[in-house]
Amino acid sequence: MRNILLSLLVAAGIVAAGCGNPATNTANGNHTNHNAANANINAAPGGPLNLIMVGAPQRIKDMMASRGEQDAAAPVLKIASPADSSTINGSTVLVRLELSGDLKGYKPGQDPQTKMGNHIHVILDNQPYEAYYNIEGGPFELRNVPDGDHTLRVFASRPWHESYKNEGSFQIVKFTVKNGNANTNQPATTNSGQQMSNANSNANAAPSTEGKAMQQSAAGPVDAKKPLLTYSRPKGEYKEADADPIMIDFWLANAKLTGDGGEYRVRYSVNGGEPKYIEKWAPLWLQGWSAGKHSVKVELVDASGNVVDNGGYNSTTREITVVK
Repeated sequence: MRNILLSLLVAAGIVAAGCGNPATNTANGNHTNHNAANANINAAPGGPLNLIMVGAPQRIKDMMASRGEQDAAAPVLKIASPADSSTINGSTVLVRLELSGDLKGYKPGQDPQTKMGNHIHVILDNQPYEAYYNIEGGPFELRNVPDGDHTLRVFASRPWHESYKNEGSFQIVKFTVKNGNANTNQPATTNSGQQMSNANSNANAAPSTEGKAMQQSAAGPVDAKKPLLTYSRPKGEYKEADADPIMIDFWLANAKLTGDGGEYRVRYSVNGGEPKYIEKWAPLWLQGWSAGKHSVKVELVDASGNVVDNGGYNSTTREITVVK
């Protein structure tokens, strides 16, 4: 009986330790309880799900209504640096962007209270993006970038991380780091410490507290002129109102889906379950998520169902954590 009581006390202590005050993850705009995030790194896999397609939740519709014409904007980005095919002598890479186009009031910026706002998704190689809110306040800084070839992709996003899909919003450059002396036992990060890559020498490194599944990634033989799918959402940890439904979103370059008059489809699966298809380029909201870890695979496939090869980037799997 004494052993049983001790076990119960220990279990209660573990539960209490996971009930800290919520903090805010300013990198991705999700409200993140860091204690819960740490606890859920080792959360049980979610298992089979019965997900159904639904419309955007009411909170997103309300946000859209409050934004005036912004969702009809056509933001155009230019990567001022690094230049395409340039060589960077050093492991710190400064990303400078220029924004133009028919903005209709669209401007990146983060609300200090909600930690949300328009922003730019910045992706190093094929890792999860980080959000860049203040493009007028200085460059987006990548630190500890290892020597070798790298791919940088950027595109404009709304506060709830839905991408703008107009021509000119997406930009891609390749660059090379030389003599950088990066610590290859540590990941590349932003200047605020947000993780931008896996530690290159450790493909089995644990996910960050945000719940990112960081696989090793090099630039690969990516061809910016060939069909290219850029995975965007879902990413990280979802809780409270964000936990159901959850949006799948991506950027598609040099390809049209069948529902848009093209020849390609986007195939997705959750937890290794039955593959399903997206035939029009638009965000997909899925409802029915259970608590735990879930893997989401998104792929660009041709008319025969084969993954379209482009440096390995057209088939991407991310792991997310749902907290309920």
